[in-house]
Amino acid sequence: MDNQIRTEISQLIQKLPENQLESILEYLRQVEKTSAEQVETANFVKKIFEEDAELLKRLAR
Repeated sequence: MDNQIRTEISQLIQKLPENQLESILEYLRQVEKTSAEQVETANFVKKIFEEDAELLKRLAR
């Protein structure tokens, strides 16, 4: 699975225009610097926002 993901990412990067590569490289560098705990927390928060998007919209009103 891990190798499949790496291959897919590589294939996608090969298709991207040159002007997008620098921002992607910067993002990957930031991801590399984050700890596993920070990534887990970010994923958890993202999941909450995705699952409760409608509720959050209603609360914002």
